[in-house]
Amino acid sequence: MKTEMLFIDPNTCIDCAACVYECPVDAIKAEDELDDDTEPYLALNAAYYDRYPIEPGTPARPPTQRRTVEAAGLRVALVGSGPAAWYAAAELLEQPGVMVNMFDRLPTPYGLIRAGVAPDHPSTKSVTDVFRSLGNKPGLALHLGVEVGMHLTPEELAEHHNAVIYAIGAPGDRKLGVPGEDLPGSHSATDFVAWYNGHPDYRHLQFDLGCERAVIVGNGNVALDVARIILSDPDELDTTDIAPHAVEALRHSKIEEVVILSRRGVAQAAYTNPEFLALMKRKDIDVVADPAEAQLDEVSAHLIESEGADPSVGVKVKLAQEAAATAPVANKRIVFRYLRSPEAILGDESVDAVRVVRNELVACADGSVIAKPTSDTEVIETGLVLRSVGYHGRGLAGVPFDETRGVIPNSEGRVLTGPDGDVVAGQYVAGWIKRGPSGVIGTNKRCAAETVAHVLDDFERGRLHEVTTAPDAIGALVRMRQPDVVDYQGWMVLDRAEVSAGARHGRLRLKFTDVDEMFAVVRKSRSS
Repeated sequence: MKTEMLFIDPNTCIDCAACVYECPVDAIKAEDELDDDTEPYLALNAAYYDRYPIEPGTPARPPTQRRTVEAAGLRVALVGSGPAAWYAAAELLEQPGVMVNMFDRLPTPYGLIRAGVAPDHPSTKSVTDVFRSLGNKPGLALHLGVEVGMHLTPEELAEHHNAVIYAIGAPGDRKLGVPGEDLPGSHSATDFVAWYNGHPDYRHLQFDLGCERAVIVGNGNVALDVARIILSDPDELDTTDIAPHAVEALRHSKIEEVVILSRRGVAQAAYTNPEFLALMKRKDIDVVADPAEAQLDEVSAHLIESEGADPSVGVKVKLAQEAAATAPVANKRIVFRYLRSPEAILGDESVDAVRVVRNELVACADGSVIAKPTSDTEVIETGLVLRSVGYHGRGLAGVPFDETRGVIPNSEGRVLTGPDGDVVAGQYVAGWIKRGPSGVIGTNKRCAAETVAHVLDDFERGRLHEVTTAPDAIGALVRMRQPDVVDYQGWMVLDRAEVSAGARHGRLRLKFTDVDEMFAVVRKSRSS
């Protein structure tokens, strides 16, 4: 078989997650280049397209359909500088005469690409090369280190722009709601991720890595990332852009086992097959599963065997069963426990253990399954518990917010006064604050395109208010309120400094983790 570039489901992308329609990673090669590391990924790809075949003659990438509208004079504020914001900027700047101001409270851009993607997955961050090309594009102004709600109000943004797009992500985390959750030694995985990625808000956190076992509640890709980072060789991590303080802490770690708790069964696991497979191929870390827990229950077996079942679920089950049948060989291990939920986190002054309950799956009328607790419990000793049960958005004063869902209420990106409310003219959302924490980086491309299409439609139809302030008035206001504002050139100064410092230490990059230090570096560059 001669294998050329194949389509791949963006939700099961091998690593980069930056594309939408095709996967450019090196793992998809011609037959004579295939090796043992490549074959399993091709099998995952083939399984997907066995179910979703591509008609003969379908182009490798669907042609981009762009329309040019009469958008000259349109001014848009983008709050946030993560992937959703940059994809929205790219869509807007395709229209002649559009002006975009992008704001972020940190002096560095890219959101979770910088502060959320695992440091040992550098190819995932390569999408920033695309965003970098927009930095000097006419019509885009970057305002970093500027916080909406402190330096500027939503009302002031609306005064100086026809439209405001909030792409502020979901920086919070969900709670477990169990006793002992607030004990020292119990943390959110989102905090841990931000800590090892050098996010300025989290660099002072401390995690007790002196125990032999850690427990992670939740089994999405973030949980797998955290488990892998905890058990990885610090010398290997020290060549990435991981924060030095995290490497130093990991050098003294005594953790040899990470237990990952899955509320439902193996067929419902939240992690993607490529991420689990990548763990299985590690030589230094064993992937362990109880053979009994890796077996399908009757409910899941029926769903998998039913017509139209997603083939990736069957692959997920097969991989877990292979892991359960593989003899351990390494000194460190990740143990997957299925159908287990935390009932309480135990300890007097700090975490000593987790009491977990065994669940059973019950089929619902709509075809879904839910996990119901049984009376069977057990205690797992640990000194570190990390909850990885999802991100959650935070509200912004002056902007509607749905506390239950953790999103700004909206209809296809148009902000609403409430979940069933009216449209708020001129206000829009994109990314996780629009749809919740779902999808991969590339998912934000479609999400942003949908929102921008509504902005352009509303501008064309005269639904947006007229701006009477001068185009440069917002820049003057920002400089008055925040003299240390970092523009694109200032970010390039920081970027070059990080890369240069990293090269001197044999790293990809040595990140700044102190905001004041970042501002000082930019100020010095301006005066020299």
